[in-house]
Amino acid sequence: MRSIHIKASREYDVLVEHGLLDRAGELLREVSAPGMAAIVSDDTVYALYGERTIKALEKAGYRVHSFTFPAGEGSKNLSTYADVLHFLGEHRFSRSDVVVALGGGVVGDLAGFAAATYQRGMGFAQIPTTLLAAVDSSVGGKTAVDLPTGKNQAGSFYQPCIVICDPNTLETLPEEQYRCGCAEIIKYSMLGNAAFFEELYKTPVREQYEHVIEVCVQMKRDIVGADEYDLGRRRTLNLGHTFGHAVEQCSDFSLLHGETVAIGMATVTRAAVKRGICGEETLARLLDILHRYGLPTETGYPNSTSSMRPSSSTRRFPAARCTSSCRKRSVRCAWRRSPSKPCATGCRTVASDEKNHHARRAHGTCAHPGIQIAGAPAADLRGARRGEDRGRLRRHFRRYRGHGEVPERARREN
Repeated sequence: MRSIHIKASREYDVLVEHGLLDRAGELLREVSAPGMAAIVSDDTVYALYGERTIKALEKAGYRVHSFTFPAGEGSKNLSTYADVLHFLGEHRFSRSDVVVALGGGVVGDLAGFAAATYQRGMGFAQIPTTLLAAVDSSVGGKTAVDLPTGKNQAGSFYQPCIVICDPNTLETLPEEQYRCGCAEIIKYSMLGNAAFFEELYKTPVREQYEHVIEVCVQMKRDIVGADEYDLGRRRTLNLGHTFGHAVEQCSDFSLLHGETVAIGMATVTRAAVKRGICGEETLARLLDILHRYGLPTETGYPNSTSSMRPSSSTRRFPAARCTSSCRKRSVRCAWRRSPSKPCATGCRTVASDEKNHHARRAHGTCAHPGIQIAGAPAADLRGARRGEDRGRLRRHFRRYRGHGEVPERARREN
C-alpha cells in the first residue's frame, strides 16, 4: 500500500491501493473512534459503491446513515449544503462523529464544508472515486460551495483525517470524467516536473493509476505543507483555473471542470508565449498532450472550427462572457477576470474592428486585457461619464445593444 503523509494544520495519510474500499471502516477506525458515520454521496456514485461502503463501516463498528443528492456541479450550492446540515442535526450527529465523502470533487467539497461548519467542526474522511478527486481535490483541505456570483465562493480550509483511495473505483468512470482527471494530472506535470510529463506522454494514465496518483499527491503535499492557506506558492496549483472557472460558469456548467481547466491552461500558456515568458515549444508540447488525451484547448465560436479532435467530444465550447453588472459603472462588462475572482476596481473594455487593435479605455483602472468586438467599427469611449456609457454603446453597436449581448463575437485582445 502506498502511503503519503500530509503535514498541515491536521496531519493525515493518503492511502492508495487496489481494494481499499472494502477496508474503509478498518482504516478509518485507526484515526477516528467508532461512533456514527454519515456517508455523503451523489446518487450516481452511491448506487455503485454505497452498499459496499456501508458494510465496510458497519463491520468496523460504525452506525451509518447516508445522504445523497443529484450528481453534478449544479448541486454544489447553499441549498444542498443546508440539507446536509439538517440531515446531520436530525440524526443527532456530534463533533466526535465523522462525515465520509464518497465521490468526486463536488461531493468532497460539499461534504467537507458541512463537516467543517456543523457544530464548528466534526470528523471528516475522503473516499475519492474519480481520478480528479484522487489526484487533487481530496487532498489539501479546500472545501466550498458555489454561489450565483461564482464558483467556490463560500467555503473553508478543513483538512480530512484520512484519504482512502481505491483505484478500482476508477474502472466505472465515464470516459469524459477520466479525461477531466487527466487535465489535472497534466497540470501537475507542467508545474516543474518534466520527467513526469514525459511519463504521461509515453504511457496512458489508466495504465499507471497508482503511480500517477502518488506523484500528484506528493507534489501537492510539498506545496500544501509550505502554503496551506493559499497565500503564495499554493496559487501555482490554480494553473488554468482562473480562465477555466470563467468558461465553466459561462457554459452553465455544461462543460466539466477538467475540460475547462484544459482550456484555461492552453489560454494562459498562449498569453505567456506572447509576452515572452515561455517558449513556443512549451505551448506546442502542452497542446499536443492535451489533444493526445482528448481534451479541448480553446473555446469555440459559432460557425468556427473546433480545436478538439473529433474523438474527444462533439459539444461546443462557448466563449466565456460576463453577465453581471460592473461594480464601478453602469455599463455591462464583456469579461471579468473570473467569476470566482472578481476585480475590485472595475474593469476595462475596448471595442475595435479587425484593423484597429488600439485599446480604448472605457472606465476604471483595472489592468485586464481588453475585449475586441470582431467586425464592429471602432468606438471611442474615452471620457465617457457615468450613466452615458450604456446609451453610447447601444447607439454605437445599434442592434447589438452593448458588449454583454454579443458574447459570441467577443474575444480576448492580449
